Amino acid sequence: MPYKIDLFAVFILLGIVQAIFLSFFFLSKENRRNQPNLFQGLMLLSMAACILEIFLMYTGYIMDCLFLVDFSEPFAFAIGPSFYLMMKSLVQGSVSRKIVWLNYTFPILYFLLIIPFYILPDDFKYNAWIYSYHPNLPLREVSIDYDPRWLWVTNHHTEASLISLLVYFILGMTEVVKAFRYKGELLLRPSHPVLRKLRASALQMMVATGAVFIVKFFNIDDTGDHVFAAFISLMIYMISFRVISHSGFFRHTTLTEPQKYKTSSVTANVQKELLVKLDSIMLNQKPYLQSGFSLPELAQQLNTTVHILSQVINDGLGKSFFEMVATYRIEEAKRLLKEQPHVKVEEIAEQVGYNSKSSFNTAFKKIAGKTPSEYRAA
Repeated sequence: MPYKIDLFAVFILLGIVQAIFLSFFFLSKENRRNQPNLFQGLMLLSMAACILEIFLMYTGYIMDCLFLVDFSEPFAFAIGPSFYLMMKSLVQGSVSRKIVWLNYTFPILYFLLIIPFYILPDDFKYNAWIYSYHPNLPLREVSIDYDPRWLWVTNHHTEASLISLLVYFILGMTEVVKAFRYKGELLLRPSHPVLRKLRASALQMMVATGAVFIVKFFNIDDTGDHVFAAFISLMIYMISFRVISHSGFFRHTTLTEPQKYKTSSVTANVQKELLVKLDSIMLNQKPYLQSGFSLPELAQQLNTTVHILSQVINDGLGKSFFEMVATYRIEEAKRLLKEQPHVKVEEIAEQVGYNSKSSFNTAFKKIAGKTPSEYRAA
């Protein structure tokens, strides 16, 4: 059987590569400490596994690796939980390990249930592929002593995975609605960057989930899987675009930036107005609680440039951006240390945006004159 390479195959392959690349970025040692990054990375890896199998099946390259037939089925059940946990952690700041393991229990259980199929001979897996993708071709003669898919969930993987996607999409949307109500903002015009990310993620998942349902409705077998795989690839491209567009790389300051302050056009009134807006955002929205909070992101919220905002903070507050952020974080930490006496210092550090206890302790002692433990005990 000749290999089939067309526009769909190329589009899907590029989506796989992009998803794997992005997942390494989200799951890097530094980035995965921020829970939303961790869950988004796991979601991208799960998507990559699913569309990789579709690519192999669609192009015929599965003939060279029949042991990979249906290998991605457990990953399909991990997409929904990863999406929901990403949304929940964006809203709440962090999710407990108990909730994480509870939501990933079924994908792990499904993997154990499908092991009897994984250990079957290649001829049986060849028949499974032919039956779904090329039903007009003859099957190979093979006999087995047991039914590898004796449970409903393993025998109806497509239906079960669609139910999982729908349930977790609804749960994720519930978190989005709660967040918008809490902030009192409209879904069509959010101003907070986290709300914009929540909306974008929800819309992308809605399109991808809808595409899967539509394709499966018109294709009882798996012959239309390449269509929704292309939609998922498109979703991956959109995530890549969002990551790049919100990156501070293109908004870096230059070596000459401080010298420009001497000839800056920022007037005293402009500086005062920006400081008022800055204080309002920091006190009401508390964006500094996000570990990835950056100067370009804050400048975008204030509708100004990185250069102007940096000058306003330096001249108006007498601090650098990082010193200002540390001040707000430590003040918030002081309140939490008193109000939550039974919560560990490490957890308090995470709540106020620090990825490590040592960085938190250093900043706390520098600003408060005591360690967090000493301050709590006082």
